[in-house]
Amino acid sequence: MMKSDTQDWGPNIDVHALAGLRAGGVAHTLLDVREPDEVVVCAIADSRFIPMQQIPGHIADLPRAHPLVILCHHGTRSGMVADFLRGNGFTNVFNLAGGIDAWAQVIEPEMARY
Repeated sequence: MMKSDTQDWGPNIDVHALAGLRAGGVAHTLLDVREPDEVVVCAIADSRFIPMQQIPGHIADLPRAHPLVILCHHGTRSGMVADFLRGNGFTNVFNLAGGIDAWAQVIEPEMARY
C-alpha cells in the first residue's frame, strides 16, 4: 500500500478498509488498547494488546514505518490514543472507527460482543 492510500483515510480507518488491508497482506500493526477483561471477551487475531494507560511507556516499541491501527470497544479510547501518538510525532496512526464492536457487527458477525 502506498502512503497516499493511507492518507486518504484521514485520522480514521473503517472496518472495511482494515479488512482489505489485512486480506491484502499489507504490513500493519493492529494495536488494541482495551483492558484485559475486555480482550478475553473478543479480540481480532494478530492484535498487539497494550491497555490505554500503558501506552506512554511503550512509545519507543511502536512501529512508525507502516500503518498503526488502534482500536478499542467503540473508538473513543483508541481515538484519544491516536491523538496522543500523533502529538508525539507519529504520522502512521489510524483510529478504527466504531472499534471492535463495529468489526464484530460487520466483518466477523460470529465474534462475541459486549
